[in-house]
Amino acid sequence: MKFGLNGALTIGTLDGANIEIKEEVGDENIFIFGLTADEVSKLRAKGYYPWDIYQSDMELKQTLDMIAGGYFSPEAPDIFRPIFEALTRDDRFMVLADYGSYISCQERVDELYKNPEEWSGRALLNIAGMGKFSSDRTIREYAEKIWNVKPVKGK
Repeated sequence: MKFGLNGALTIGTLDGANIEIKEEVGDENIFIFGLTADEVSKLRAKGYYPWDIYQSDMELKQTLDMIAGGYFSPEAPDIFRPIFEALTRDDRFMVLADYGSYISCQERVDELYKNPEEWSGRALLNIAGMGKFSSDRTIREYAEKIWNVKPVKGK
């Protein structure tokens, strides 16, 4: 949200604050990728096997193999191995399931960035749409709906 106040275009999955941001700035001014909550539930129920995604996407496989093999950390080649293991065996956040969608999304971002006028216009619309996310509104809403407290008038 702070980035949005400064004109950044959000790139993210459709969860949490991104749902609210999308409502405020419009579909065309945010870059959403990945599975929806419903799709995540269905995939978990069916059985999610990140190893299969790793094996089937050669670009992703090469990248993860480089991470696991110490390419980015020759002084400590095994330091990132736990990341590889977590992504290919457990991947509880379904990072690999969203990988292809993320790459496609990033390509759309790259294309838009080549058009500075369009990019700037969308950035301005993001700034204009971020007013809802003021700390005053957030704290007031938390106080009323979560903490069940009322404001106290100062002297």
